[in-house]
Amino acid sequence: MSRRRVLLADDHELFRAGLAELINGQPDLQVVGQAGDGFEALTLARELRPALIVMDITMPVCNGLEATRLIRATAETAEIRIVMLTVHDEDDKLFEAIKAGANGYLLKNTNSADFLRGVRAALAGEAILPPKLATRLMDEFARLAARPQPVDAPHAGGPDPDEDLTGREREVLELVATGASDRDIAQGLSLSVHTVKSHVRNILAKLHAVNRRAAVNQARRRGLM
Repeated sequence: MSRRRVLLADDHELFRAGLAELINGQPDLQVVGQAGDGFEALTLARELRPALIVMDITMPVCNGLEATRLIRATAETAEIRIVMLTVHDEDDKLFEAIKAGANGYLLKNTNSADFLRGVRAALAGEAILPPKLATRLMDEFARLAARPQPVDAPHAGGPDPDEDLTGREREVLELVATGASDRDIAQGLSLSVHTVKSHVRNILAKLHAVNRRAAVNQARRRGLM
């Protein structure tokens, strides 16, 4: 039997070791790598091409939300399934991670049988979402769909000025389109990682995009790149 490849991302080494032991004890699953933060998760995802990433929502340097956006915005990792790990299900970061492309979440205090059931469900293409969170997502997408769309003036020939990107934001977006990490962008443009993250948040807001890949696609459609 072919074993499905799993990448673990959590900053607590002992917790990762426990999950790895549980997963590797299954005949159909195999842990192929472990990461301590979101940037490392992206790097290993590119190198190892796992079928699934089980990722903690709260990590230093780069958390699960930002890591999900990076993975979804990178061509070679965009289709990898992602399940978030969280201590409790009221975390707003968790909701944002699902919007950014995570395929569901599992609570850290879940029992072994339910954890493995969730992993296998995610690998089978299912969304691991409780009714409450699914309802919240549907409400959010309905709200976005109902938002009035800006109409360009006949003579403008471009995007609404309120949604236009600054020169620096365009530079950041061009690098985002290449799959560069925040750290790579910061080094390339001689900025701090914090400043890059701020630019990316502004870009997503201005383009009404839920993740980086969507922002790049939206910018290309509008002729901003």
